[in-house]
Amino acid sequence: MPPLWAAAAVPLPQVIAQIDRGAFAEADTAIAAALQDATLGTAAREDYAFQRERMARIRLDFTLDAEAAKTQVRRQIPDLRDDEFARWDAAGLIEHLDIDGQRRYFKRAPSNLFRVSAEARARRAPSVPDPVDGPYEHLGPHHHEIVAAARASGATSLVPRRVEVTQSLVVKADAVPAGETVRAWIPYPRAIPGQQQDIQWIASTPAGARIAPEATLQRTAYLEQTAVAGTPTAFQIRYAVTVYARHVPIDPAKVLPTPDDPALQPYLAERAPHMVFTPALRAFSQRVVGAETNPYRIVQRLFDAVDRIPWAGAREYSTISNISDYALHAGHADCGQQTLLLMTLLRLNGIPSRWQSGMVYSDDAVGYNNLHDWGAVYLAPYGWVPMDVTTGRLDSPEPALRDFYLGGLDAYRIAFNDDYAQPLVPAKQHARSETVDSQRGEAEWSGGNLYFDQWNYDFQSHVVPLEAAR
Repeated sequence: MPPLWAAAAVPLPQVIAQIDRGAFAEADTAIAAALQDATLGTAAREDYAFQRERMARIRLDFTLDAEAAKTQVRRQIPDLRDDEFARWDAAGLIEHLDIDGQRRYFKRAPSNLFRVSAEARARRAPSVPDPVDGPYEHLGPHHHEIVAAARASGATSLVPRRVEVTQSLVVKADAVPAGETVRAWIPYPRAIPGQQQDIQWIASTPAGARIAPEATLQRTAYLEQTAVAGTPTAFQIRYAVTVYARHVPIDPAKVLPTPDDPALQPYLAERAPHMVFTPALRAFSQRVVGAETNPYRIVQRLFDAVDRIPWAGAREYSTISNISDYALHAGHADCGQQTLLLMTLLRLNGIPSRWQSGMVYSDDAVGYNNLHDWGAVYLAPYGWVPMDVTTGRLDSPEPALRDFYLGGLDAYRIAFNDDYAQPLVPAKQHARSETVDSQRGEAEWSGGNLYFDQWNYDFQSHVVPLEAAR
């Protein structure tokens, strides 16, 4: 006869819901009971244990109490009133979570406030500068260059850039006991015909990196090194790649319904936990799509609807139980959250979608780089075409420029990933820090995963003459 507590074990979905609403003590009790069940399988045991890890990660994201959050807001609104803060908080503009009855604010919520609230922006001190966007988030010479080249040549892969990259991951001193082996995975690009080609490995520190096979959808270079007391453990890789801009002119009148092709079925399906056709998602889709039947017009409507969600700095993805649902309801979303929401909406409407992500960079004079996620949509007869809903529409009356990122990409992004939440090669022994994306890297030792607070990453790029590829 099983012990009494086994019959009352809380199902994992219920534990996840408890955590999502901030009932951490309740969830921890349920997890402890589940882990005592000797009949629990290995995979289920790991799933319950990760929910305990998820609570720890949420606490690292939600570090501010009300006074600390107000202090940060006052850096931009020196005369902030308590009633203003309370009103914005009640409206959901200052992201918070009530953890076991204590209100905690997301550490980026004070700065995000000025991205999601026009009223808050209007209250900022005149001396406060506006946030700086990436160089290709607004219409510029590069977009004109691409469209002109496409018109002149008829090509869809254009104006290539050759870029040399140095990417590093440095584990903090004494994060791992001396003498233990530190294992690191640093993102590495896949060859994608017409998008990024001529990948050249240069070197790694330490030597002996293991590059994952070309077919690995979240590709990395794997390194090992022994930890030394009092010394950071540093890993670095260097490579070069040629990146092409993409531009596919789409005639809505020529777009056909999605063909009944078995190869497309995986890109039409739900994929729990982050791509689920919830009732709320279905209702949102119906409001946006209405009676439209042309696949391209449906894509346009959904693209614009998701593009209207304000961008804001994101919680760690591993702390969110359903990212597309979060993006639908949070009142803001970052690039990966917007992309997953759009992908889910497209699939719900019978239009295949898929993921891509990596790093965006710039010419050396600008010196910009950042993590970024985008995707692709399948439109017959054009096939797979790129989309970047976060950059969204560009400010131009000319359709080819206005709609550039619905069928096009700039030449200043390196893709590491052609899907999300895919296994690394070699496999990690412990839960990943980033369970969805792979842009910063991963690290662990025999004693466990090394989370983002235990190491730093860096990405440096240098654009070189295209002839260097030869």
